[in-house]
Amino acid sequence: MKLQELKQELLNLNEINFQLENGTTIPPHFHLTEIGAVTKHFIDCGGTERIEKSANLQLWYANDTEHRLKPKKLIDIIQLSEQKLQIGNLEIEIEYQAETIGKYKLKFENGNFVLLNKFTDCLASDSCGIPQEKRKVKLSELSEVKSSCCTPGGGCC
Repeated sequence: MKLQELKQELLNLNEINFQLENGTTIPPHFHLTEIGAVTKHFIDCGGTERIEKSANLQLWYANDTEHRLKPKKLIDIIQLSEQKLQIGNLEIEIEYQAETIGKYKLKFENGNFVLLNKFTDCLASDSCGIPQEKRKVKLSELSEVKSSCCTPGGGCC
């Protein structure tokens, strides 16, 4: 989800609900502790230089259980960050405390913002030596070999 999509969804809401992909809800008294523009400039294991940019939103909660961030207030915070930080319509990355700081993608589904798990991956698997996964085939599913192929004089040997 990009920043503009988030603002658009917020326009139609009375309250903001976040949940993890497994259905666990983030307490409704969460705080948005920061919004930032993050640039990751790196070289992958194949030697290719890459640049990734994202809008980073950090969620956190404490024991102030009466706190509620309203959709209009979140829109105002996003707009301020767009002005001050020159954040464009970037893909959103959410930071939220798990065993350590977890990083998540974001989607909107059934009135909730869902934090989608992110996974590491090799970006240069073609030049990194990682073997392609072999397709599993049952011998019974292989088509019969033409009899003319492997018979004396068939030309296969």
